[in-house]
Amino acid sequence: MAPPKPAVFLDRDGTINEQMGYINHSCRFQLLENAAKAIRRLNDAGIPVVVISNQSGLARGYFPEELLTTVHAKMTRLLAEEGAHVDGIYYCPHHPEAKEERFREKCNCRKPEPGLVLQAAAEMNLLPEESFVVGDRWSDIKTAVNCGARSVLVRTGYGRGDELYIGPQQTVQPDYKAEDLLEAVDWILSRINTKSDKR
Repeated sequence: MAPPKPAVFLDRDGTINEQMGYINHSCRFQLLENAAKAIRRLNDAGIPVVVISNQSGLARGYFPEELLTTVHAKMTRLLAEEGAHVDGIYYCPHHPEAKEERFREKCNCRKPEPGLVLQAAAEMNLLPEESFVVGDRWSDIKTAVNCGARSVLVRTGYGRGDELYIGPQQTVQPDYKAEDLLEAVDWILSRINTKSDKR
């Protein structure tokens, strides 16, 4: 078996697509500007890209699981139209106050718990401690810490507000703050290339 690889784990809402609260219809899913371009850069560099997303709207009964399949199919299509792709999509359907009993639990996969990253790492032969987590919430930053990865906060979605109002009270801070996913990816590639040059 090939040695495990570093990856980039991306939050979905507010990082890849416009933050619209609960996406309860596929028409509400809209890619952010430059998101596909950013992901394509990671694709071109041979770095696995994995989406990790909390989907408590499913647990709360706001939409059926079939909608997530439809939304992710739309995301895949929109990315493909710009020559980009993600290598894996993992989501947490749980919430302690879920409407449906099958989703009502305190799990290890709801961010900031590391379960989604660890599951992807096991199934896709990835190396979390050399990977990056990118997102617009402090829960994404804490997820990175909980799985040993480095973190990037993007100022899209909730990011700018979280940076201003949530961040100052947090003991955990991102390794980098970026205006959007494209700037985040540029920073990540510079870190990876620098590390490669030292080998």
